[in-house]
Amino acid sequence: MAGRERHVEITADVLLRAYAVGIFPMAESAEDPGLFWVEPERRGIIPLDGFRLPRRLARTVRSDRFEIRCDTDFLAVIDGCAEPAPGRRKTWINARIRRLYHDLFKMGRAHTVEAWSGGALVGGLYGVSIGGAFFGESMFSRETDASKVSLVHLVARLKAGGYRLLDTQFVTEHLATFGALEVSRREYQRLLEKALPIEADFAALPLTGVTGATVVDLVSAPTPPTPKS
Repeated sequence: MAGRERHVEITADVLLRAYAVGIFPMAESAEDPGLFWVEPERRGIIPLDGFRLPRRLARTVRSDRFEIRCDTDFLAVIDGCAEPAPGRRKTWINARIRRLYHDLFKMGRAHTVEAWSGGALVGGLYGVSIGGAFFGESMFSRETDASKVSLVHLVARLKAGGYRLLDTQFVTEHLATFGALEVSRREYQRLLEKALPIEADFAALPLTGVTGATVVDLVSAPTPPTPKS
């Protein structure tokens, strides 16, 4: 379901309420100032216990080829995600999206995982955190494997922090290689309702300096069961 915004001032708080009921905003293009709400019939998720880490990529992660930092340059990450890329000549990230998600970042509700090399930002991703749910928004890569390594670090961080849901919005061929799958809207709502009350911690791991070996071990470990209240 999608509907263009009408007479509603979208703020960071409105965004959080929207995510909590399973909808998110998009824009037609970077030039279009308007936003519309999206609630897919089939929702993309990566089950944290079902994450698939290819052997070659695991070796790259362990090598610490990239310096991975979190939450150090949000605007640079969102600008990277807005860049044209192979197979993507246009972006949906307009000025309002940039401003709103930066507001969420300043509230501690949006986060980045960043890949650095030689002092330059070469890839990364950003998303929104509410309770035990993390809503992945976009990723980019300027060097081979930079975004993939960022995703692996994200999954390790979510598992360490007690998250239960990683929402990818849609499933691409790229994400499917990591175990992403589609669930019905009803099933997604069930997963979301279970994840939101959990007090997860994005900073359960240090925001910088986590080794690739630690990350691979975390990704490979089973997720602890949710404590019963």
